[in-house]
Amino acid sequence: MSTGGTGTVVHARAPGKINVFLKVGSLLEDGYHDVAIAYQAVSLFESVYASPADDFSVAVGGSVDVTHVPRDETNLALRAARLLAERTGHTGGVHMRIEKNVPVAGGMGGGSADAAAALVACDALWGTEQSRDELLALARELGADVPFALTGGTAIGTGRGDELSPALAKGQFSWVLVLADDGLSTPAVYRELDRHRERHPDLLSADPVPTVDANVLQALRAGDPHMLAECLYNELQAPALHLEPALADILELGEANGALAGIVSGSGPTIAFLAADVDGALDLQIALSAAQLRVVRATGPVHGARVVND
Repeated sequence: MSTGGTGTVVHARAPGKINVFLKVGSLLEDGYHDVAIAYQAVSLFESVYASPADDFSVAVGGSVDVTHVPRDETNLALRAARLLAERTGHTGGVHMRIEKNVPVAGGMGGGSADAAAALVACDALWGTEQSRDELLALARELGADVPFALTGGTAIGTGRGDELSPALAKGQFSWVLVLADDGLSTPAVYRELDRHRERHPDLLSADPVPTVDANVLQALRAGDPHMLAECLYNELQAPALHLEPALADILELGEANGALAGIVSGSGPTIAFLAADVDGALDLQIALSAAQLRVVRATGPVHGARVVND
């Protein structure tokens, strides 16, 4: 927590995520799908700086393109702040400055991380003293990925992805992320998956209750990137590649330059390459940067949303 000229400012940050495994159930009557996800929080953090105000407002900047991030009531961080105020009876407002480092609409849960950081920052700013379980309950109301951004680490998500079970992960995994110039709409990718299944019903029938492959859990427990590379899986990858065919070339390029494996992150279009170690990640970053791609390195797992003492 730091103090500025206009009073107390609380800085909280929350991580983006990679889905190292994602399986999608069949389309439900409410238009959603049950999923089975193995999440890993990685060292690309969203920062939220919260300061006292009479009303609710947000400003957005950062190291990624924030052109399409809403500044109105649809902003997920603003929704998080309003929800916390409503549930706790807090009568004041907040001004939040968001510094984004997670790609926007990139399949890495940046908006969800904003919401998780906003919950933690506003709780500290207002002294509403919510327990972790109370914050998690609010997070579930905001979106499927928000609870994981709050908890961080490595976890299995079921249901809509918000029913979390911690997963043991040994050591650190090294990732190289290729950032796209334009985002992909998550609903559009899910719709494409549904159409894909309709076109190929014999090959692509959905599991009624999707589960995470046991080999993924074993690889995470062992801290073995080679083992994990063998079982990376994302059922949204095929529809994302259908919508953005150029992503296939990037996947091939990364694997040709030393990546153990590559995967579309969530609904895309960010591509995550798993490297054997930090040195391998650095070599891969150099090779992909030479191909004029926008590339960052990250490690995981990392902690979830928390207040930062600047």
